[in-house]
Amino acid sequence: MAVVIRLKRGGRRNRPHYRITVTDTRFPRDGRIIENLGHYDPIATREDLQLSLNVERAKHWVSKGALPSETVRSILERNGVYEGHEPPKKRDRSGRKKVTKTRTARRAAQRVRDERRKKPAAVAKQRAKARAAATAEAAASSASAESSES
Repeated sequence: MAVVIRLKRGGRRNRPHYRITVTDTRFPRDGRIIENLGHYDPIATREDLQLSLNVERAKHWVSKGALPSETVRSILERNGVYEGHEPPKKRDRSGRKKVTKTRTARRAAQRVRDERRKKPAAVAKQRAKARAAATAEAAASSASAESSES
């Protein structure tokens, strides 16, 4: 079970109010929670009403490995809970643009699929032309047969 610390939205339209909660990543943002750590009201005018946080429990969950969202991380850093933790390092993804055997094979297969999709349309056009030519030829032969009978 991956545990995260994130904000759960409340309040009315254009007047947000958030609860700082500990929850499982599989639960929806405003769904079930494991523990409520406090609240955050970004619109409040007085700073003491803007944030309420149970620092001890927040430290407990961070020590257990709970990952805070970006906003919660900044709130925890301001309150001295998330000090010394570095943001996760970005992976080395330099090989993403290399031409590999697999990529070449996939592109070739895609080209074949695209050609197959185009063929039915081309075949249909050829058949339509052949029908038109056959119809014109039949009309011409019937016209010539009528003229020879008279």
